[in-house]
Amino acid sequence: MTSELFGHVQEFPDPDSGVRFEALVGLDDVKVRLINEATVILQPELLDKWATVRHMGTVHALQAVRDRVPLIVLAGDVGTGKTELAETVGHPIAHQLGVDVTLYPLSLNARGAGLVGQMTTLITSALNEIRNMAAKSRTSDGQLNRAVILLVDEADSVAQSRELAQMHHEDRAGVNALIQGIDSFRKEQLPVLTIMCTNRPDAIDPAVARRAAHVFRLGRPTAEQTREVLNAAFAGIAVSHNDLDEVAMLLHSDNSKQYGPTYSDLRQRFVPDAVLDAFGRDAPIVGSRLIELAASFTPTRPFGSGS
Repeated sequence: MTSELFGHVQEFPDPDSGVRFEALVGLDDVKVRLINEATVILQPELLDKWATVRHMGTVHALQAVRDRVPLIVLAGDVGTGKTELAETVGHPIAHQLGVDVTLYPLSLNARGAGLVGQMTTLITSALNEIRNMAAKSRTSDGQLNRAVILLVDEADSVAQSRELAQMHHEDRAGVNALIQGIDSFRKEQLPVLTIMCTNRPDAIDPAVARRAAHVFRLGRPTAEQTREVLNAAFAGIAVSHNDLDEVAMLLHSDNSKQYGPTYSDLRQRFVPDAVLDAFGRDAPIVGSRLIELAASFTPTRPFGSGS
């Protein structure tokens, strides 16, 4: 599907996305739960097979799982891996289900340009396109052959709380259209999973958060998780375990700021800076220099914490 309402459409399985997904160190619990949630949302009949094998019959509690809205919210500070996780999780989901999965990221164009009623019209059009695609995702005998993920990044700009006094009534209508559209995927039993990402979970409309099958809150890495990221990044380089331990400790010991680096800080700033520093000096990457760089590194401040 080609549409101005969506960004780059991604097909899974995709080996490059698989590499990116595996590189998200420190999110193992979230990754496992997210894949399990997505699997039963997109192919709920797998629950029946599980109940038959493990409980030898009907499990009434399964209905509570089926009744949930097919919506996952990934909430957390900037740089904690929300978008990267949402953009790549289609790869393991495709393998788990044994079908192709298509990711449709909602474009900023679908949020309109501030014209009265525009956002409602665009969101409705986007959800209708998703619905039309998903309606073709089963064979004539009902077997799933394709699943769809709708990604809404910076979701607070689309699903912002209708409780805000300054919110225009047309914007409230846009939120209503989004909620009704996502809810319709459940009612029509379409294999569509919506993933919303936000670094302002409190700004999300309460009705959206309440409907979500699960809200994952992603935090900054601990010192131990930072050590895992560094270990993976500098694998094969002659840097001792003690040096990497000290680097991780220094990255988390800035008591004047009371916060450590984000995953993005590590992957997109500290590790590349260390490589380019060694390249610029025409020298190898060594532990002593990593320690120096860690001592002077400034993590990105938490979103909304001021300057």
